[in-house]
Amino acid sequence: ILGEHLRICPQGYTCCTSEMEENFANKSRSEFEAMMKEAGRSVQATLTAQHRSFDSYFQDLLNKSEKALYDAFPSMYGELYTQNVKVFKDLYGELRRYYRSSNINLEEALNEFWTRLLERLFKLLNPQYHITDEYLDCMVKHAEQHKPFGEVPRDLKVKATRAFIAARSYAQGFLVGSDVVKKVSQVSLSHECTRAIMKLMYCPHCRGMSSVKPCNNYCLNVVKGCLANQADLSTEWKYLMDALIGVADRIDGPYNVDTVIGTIHMRIAEAISNLQENKDSITSKVFQGCGNPKISTKGSSSEDKKRRGKVTLEAKSSAQALEMLVLDAKGNLTALKTYWITLPSSLCSKKVMASSALDDKCWNGMTKGSYLPEVMGDGLANQINNPEVEVDITKPDMTIRQQIMQLKIMTNRLGNANIGNDVDFQDTSDDMSGSGSGDSCPDDVCGKRLSKSPSTRQPETHAIPKQSGHGVSGASSRSLPSASLLLLLSVAVIAAQHLWR
Repeated sequence: ILGEHLRICPQGYTCCTSEMEENFANKSRSEFEAMMKEAGRSVQATLTAQHRSFDSYFQDLLNKSEKALYDAFPSMYGELYTQNVKVFKDLYGELRRYYRSSNINLEEALNEFWTRLLERLFKLLNPQYHITDEYLDCMVKHAEQHKPFGEVPRDLKVKATRAFIAARSYAQGFLVGSDVVKKVSQVSLSHECTRAIMKLMYCPHCRGMSSVKPCNNYCLNVVKGCLANQADLSTEWKYLMDALIGVADRIDGPYNVDTVIGTIHMRIAEAISNLQENKDSITSKVFQGCGNPKISTKGSSSEDKKRRGKVTLEAKSSAQALEMLVLDAKGNLTALKTYWITLPSSLCSKKVMASSALDDKCWNGMTKGSYLPEVMGDGLANQINNPEVEVDITKPDMTIRQQIMQLKIMTNRLGNANIGNDVDFQDTSDDMSGSGSGDSCPDDVCGKRLSKSPSTRQPETHAIPKQSGHGVSGASSRSLPSASLLLLLSVAVIAAQHLWR
């Protein structure tokens, strides 16, 4: 029949009624959106699997360290352990909460652990004295000077902080990437895109050419126009993949989680041994600084409070498992780098089943023949002259712009984790600095910087930027007037007052 009633397909002779054309339009829309979600689910599955593998490995490391402590310490330390079980349990609880992204200052948590342990052990090792809370406060103030646990607290704080920051950000990076793909895959097609997809996929049926495949370049122009906003994710997406690879190298390198997390119980045992071995010297120094405490009327004769027997603690290394995890992750992340810009060609070849690029007897949108227009570039700005889809390049999709910002934020966090800095993002927005570089801070420098920080140091905070990405700099970046400028202003005010008189 004559096709004058058709609104999307060419109006030559046709097999389709208006109702059929409308049905085909709805069908093509739902099929294309399903293709997008299916492609996204594949990426989500890859990222989620990587997160699950690492998370399981990391939690297992922490669990084994805690179990080794509970198994060995009772026989090693007797009451030194049994009367302080809660201190150890609280430490591992805090470490787990930090890893799960709770708002915990890790350095403070570690400092608090050593302080509580020192207070309790000092009393247990000196049962003949009546030691008050005020006396313990004095002792703690001098602890840094006396180093009762040796270098273990400082060393563990530096290494554990870097390892936990890297592990936490690494695990979060996979989840953020997966969530971005999920949200972007659910973005609806525009009206113009629905028409273009219908024309590509089902208009050949209306011309009696159901077996003719769409021309490959024709398909690419349609899909690039429809997914122009999605392609704009590509730059930040690649940065995220690179940042995850960088942190993966740290996790299996200088911030090795297997060595650090798997030996926490051994470092604690080493610290307690230092305290026991140097008990007399440390006690003497404390007495010099804080005075002699009163003799306790209770007294004590319990040898059980001293170490009963030497038990050798060992760490079962899982370094090979970590190496395999990192290698697998890096391979998958490298493969995913170009996901957004290769998506159109992937959909055209695998889902739409377009013809080969050399085919000159394919569906070109009007009839069976060759397709002459050039293929558009990637992204919104390159669609201004797209011959198949009308794209308003002045109106970017806000959902996708928000996801681009999420990628920037996560990449920035990973960049900081790469140099040993913790970052908490708060939803109070002005501006955000650029992504951190992964190679600008040698390990010994990062270590020194962390170790010199006071225990009350809060994690570095970056605000989440406004959606436009053009916020104003926060107050911390504004420079104060110089002394000379203030002096000049003062002179000017005095002169003005004199003239006024």
